[in-house]
Amino acid sequence: MRLTILGGGGFRVPLVHRALLEDARRRVPGRCEELVLHDVDSARLDVIASVLAAQAGGDPDAPRVRTTTDLDEALRGADFVFSAIRVGGTAGRVRDERAALAEGVLGQETVGAGGVLYGLRTVPEALRIAGRVAAVAPDAWVINFTNPAGMVTQAMASLLGDRVIGICDSPVGLVRRAARATGVDAAAAEYDYVGLNHLGWLRSLRVEGQELLPGLLRNERALASFEEGKLFGARWLRALGALPNEYLHYYYFRRETLRSVQGAGRTRGEFLDEQQSRFFEQAAASPEAAYELWERTRLRREETYMAESRAASGGWQRDSCDLEGGGYDRVALALMRAIARDERTRLILNVPNGTTVPALDPDAIVETVCEVGAKGARPLPCAPLRVDQLGLMLQLKAVEQATIEAATLRAGSAREDAALRALALHPLVDSPAVAERILAGSHV
Repeated sequence: MRLTILGGGGFRVPLVHRALLEDARRRVPGRCEELVLHDVDSARLDVIASVLAAQAGGDPDAPRVRTTTDLDEALRGADFVFSAIRVGGTAGRVRDERAALAEGVLGQETVGAGGVLYGLRTVPEALRIAGRVAAVAPDAWVINFTNPAGMVTQAMASLLGDRVIGICDSPVGLVRRAARATGVDAAAAEYDYVGLNHLGWLRSLRVEGQELLPGLLRNERALASFEEGKLFGARWLRALGALPNEYLHYYYFRRETLRSVQGAGRTRGEFLDEQQSRFFEQAAASPEAAYELWERTRLRREETYMAESRAASGGWQRDSCDLEGGGYDRVALALMRAIARDERTRLILNVPNGTTVPALDPDAIVETVCEVGAKGARPLPCAPLRVDQLGLMLQLKAVEQATIEAATLRAGSAREDAALRALALHPLVDSPAVAERILAGSHV
């Protein structure tokens, strides 16, 4: 099997390679034999290739690694294409976040104004890539992790249909932590999770037919043992009757989080921009130390994940079991295995809605529990959404649609109107006037 990673010079690529190595060392049938890394930055490709070489340690069973800056060359012959690009780099994220904060609103890279600006910049490139996949590798499956993941998957699906599937590590992490808090094995659990990317709820957790979630929501000690319980607090979780995705903290506690971000001195984007620039510079100068530098940098990155939200909810350190990194890499490999070997499994994925949420169009991308096999991913039926959950989903879907519309229109009043609508309709942007000023200063 050949896997191509677009954005192959990205910092998190070694996590995917690490998971591939586990398959190789266990001699899993149908495992990845060739890994092709594509990036527009050849220097970053060289650094990541040196990290992967050290990680493989000369293992003869490790997948062959090849790098290229030519998109068509990277795609040709691929069985799976993992899209993890970052249009504009971390510097673009810094500009997005600062443009929002300058107007007193949150601007995280997938949430709020920052997510809209990132989408406006990313969707045209994602569509270009989808077009090349359709032309050069029409039988390949595309696994999208490019943020904003739901929006980008929605755009790519217009050209690739159900052969593009979006993934995220947040839902699987939530299920794993909730299961651990109830004392059960996540692999043995059944669950109901539905929403959009970075906007979903775990609404049921069952083992052998026994519903465990209500008991967990009543158990303050158990809730205090994992990240989402600490983030949202027992009182609010009992009122919600569900466990929200961690990114919903930006919506439910927007004042507290905004105050924390404003007081942090630098944004998450600025932290990552500085950290990764330093890593790539040091690793390029000392290739023999690249893996050690990467591992040390990765650990610091994981320790500081969602630091402002954690500060806004009382301040606490992440658990050691949540610092190993990845999550999305395991989802990606589980998805590839299920399709390539027709190994039926259930995963939380971003796929066309079908009839899962009747209020949304059948082709609207939702994030929910799917059954996966050789023919791809099929969303499973779920319980009806509560009005508050559905309301947020509908509003954010309107934002996604307007962003895609604006990103695909030529410069002119129609594009400007769609972009303004996308920003102003977002629940975290509190005024069309604010949205207009953000757009004026963003140069997107």
